[in-house]
Formats: sequence, C-alpha cells, structure tokens
Amino acid sequence: RPWLTAHRLCVSSPGAPTRDVVLVSAIITVSLSVTVVLCGLCHWCQRKLGKRYKNSLETVGTPDSGRGRTEKKAIKLPAGGKAVNTAPVPGQTPHDESDRRTEPRSSVSDLVNSLTSEMLMLSPGSEEDEAHEGCSRENLGRIQFSVGYNFQESTLTVKVMKAQELPAKDFSGTSDPFVKIYLLPDKKHKLETKVKRKNLNPHWNETFLFEGFPYEKVVQRVLYLQVLDYDRFSRNDPIGEVSIPLNKVDLTQMQTFWKDLKPCSDGSGSRGELLLSLCYNPSANSIIVNIIKARNLKAMDIGGTSDPYVKVWLMYKDKRVEKKKTVTMKRNLNPIFNESFAFDIPTEKLRETTIIITVMDKDKLSRNDVIGKIYLSWKSGPGEVKHWKDMIARPRQPVAQWHQLKA
Repeated sequence: RPWLTAHRLCVSSPGAPTRDVVLVSAIITVSLSVTVVLCGLCHWCQRKLGKRYKNSLETVGTPDSGRGRTEKKAIKLPAGGKAVNTAPVPGQTPHDESDRRTEPRSSVSDLVNSLTSEMLMLSPGSEEDEAHEGCSRENLGRIQFSVGYNFQESTLTVKVMKAQELPAKDFSGTSDPFVKIYLLPDKKHKLETKVKRKNLNPHWNETFLFEGFPYEKVVQRVLYLQVLDYDRFSRNDPIGEVSIPLNKVDLTQMQTFWKDLKPCSDGSGSRGELLLSLCYNPSANSIIVNIIKARNLKAMDIGGTSDPYVKVWLMYKDKRVEKKKTVTMKRNLNPIFNESFAFDIPTEKLRETTIIITVMDKDKLSRNDVIGKIYLSWKSGPGEVKHWKDMIARPRQPVAQWHQLKA
C-alpha cells in the first residue's frame, strides 16, 4: 500500500501534462488556424468584388441624344467660296473605331463628376478633394473633328463630332457648349454648331462645307475651332480652342483628329484678382459679402487704365434675386473698395444659391465692359468651392480669399 500510494503521486506530478491540457492546446491551435484561413478568404473576396465593381463602372454607356441631328447653314466667303453646314458626307462613317473606344471614358467621367458634386454638397470636404479638383481644373477637355478636301468640287469639309470632359462654366455645375469655326486669318466670317444644353460631353455631328474654295488658298488657311459656353444674360464664356494649319494636313481624304483644348488666347488669364470675404450667420439667415480690393486689373480703356466697379448678384435656382454694386474707382487698376453687402438667404436655400461677382469698367460713351467674373456656390470652381465651404464651416466669422477673375 505505501508503495502504491507513492506510485500514484509520481504519475500525477505537475511535470507531466495531463490529457485535459493536451486537449485544450489542440483546440486553441485549431481555432487560430481556422481564424487565419477565414481572414485570408475575406481579403480575397473583397479584392475580387472590388475588381468586379470597377469593371462594371468601366462598361457603363451613355446614351447620345444629339446624334444624327444636323442643321443647314451657309455664308459667302470673300474668296468666292461658300460654307455650308449640311448632312454627313456620303461614304463617311459617322463614328470610327476610336470614337467607339472612347465613349465609355465619357460615361465614367460623367459618373465621377456627379459623385464629386454630391460629395461637395454633403460635407465641408477635405484637402484630398481640393487637390483632386485642382488637378482637374487645368483640364479643358478635348474635341474630335475631321477635315478633308474634294478636288473635283473644290470643297473643304469640316465635321465637328463631339467633345469630352469639358469644364463647368455655369454656376449650376455644367455648361451649354457650342463651337465656332474659322478659317484664319479671316475672322469676319464664321460658322457655329448648335448649343448643347447642360452637357459636358456633347455630341454635335455637324458637317460644314466650304464650297468653291481653291486648294491653293485652302492650304494658306488655319482651321480654328473655339468651344464656348452659351450665356443668355451676358457674353459667352470661352472654354478652349484648337488650331491646325491646313498645309500640315493630308486633305486627300478625311482625317479625324482628337485634340486637347487649350486656353483661349483672348487675355482671359490676365484679368486680375479680387480679394473678398464672406460671413455666414445661420441665426440671422444672412451672408455678408465684403468687396475688399483688386489688383492687376486688365486695362480696358485706350489710355491703358480702367474705371472699375463691382456688381454683386444673388441668384437662386438660375433666377436673379437681388443686385448690389460698389462705387466706381476712376483710373485705377489696383482699387480698394472696402464695401459690404448683406443678403438674406435661408439655410435650406444655400445649396441652390449662387453669388455672382462681376468687376466692370465704367464707360460714359459706350456700354460698360466686363473685366472678369467670380461664381461662388457649392458647385463652382475649386477655389470658389473652397471659399464657400470655409464660410459654412466658420459661421459668424469673415473668411477672406483672393480669386482670379475669369472671362
């Protein structure tokens, strides 16, 4: 018996693992292994679903409501020729392979633009959003057109097909684009496409025939296309331009081009800057606009100066509600105004409100000239949107910012 007791104590000593300890260790090991495998499967599924969603976005198509619509126009050119806008030329396919390949790109751009606008309306935004908008600000879009010459009929054919990724020029976050066609150096005679309402990826598909135009004179001309935003209340805003010397084009057959739009060479980039502040008071439902000063304004008078003053329009849903203006500063390209204007704007109407600020040149003998404009709203350009969001984020505090005047 004493020997048996000693034997039992030896078997159950702490140094030897029991069956329960081994079983618990095995369960823990299996559980950890299963957890690792499940995490790997979840990560793999997320990557697959992300790729599938991305591919579905890239295959989205945009219906083209403007295809096939043409309008006849004609003007007489000083060279004895005639320019006509007519139906597509027989034998020419309305859309080539490059056209079909690039249509999904425009649809993705529309989706991204709409999502960006919605995000701007829902939140004050972040620095990443502003950096993204700053990059897209330099992109003026691109235009597709074709050129060819018929030697038997002495006719130059220019077809304006479409444009993609045009910038928004209106305070509603879109544009109403159309195209002017010139054969430089002749600037008196021009042809125009139809206006495409609220469309940043318009399709025109309009053909222009310059009839009775000798080939030796055609090769001395420069084809100039200017894309503009139609404005009912003021001068049309230039979006971008493309020029191509016809002596560098093989006119024996229709050549199709995709060209990036460049800033219009009308001095729109050197119109000056305006410093203003915005102060939003949610309890009083008002915005105070303080026109502080301007610098480096464009000279509009013959004497190399201007007589500037500032108009401030309050817009709601594309309708003019109220107008204020400063005093006129005589012969001054760096005027100091320091004038404040208060506008009553209920909080629920902020998203549909736009403040248009126009710097004008006073002229006694003729119509006052527009030096430059600024659109302030949720859906304006990157700098304007930043100012608007800063105003909302800091109520009852004046927020000042310099703005570049635009054409």
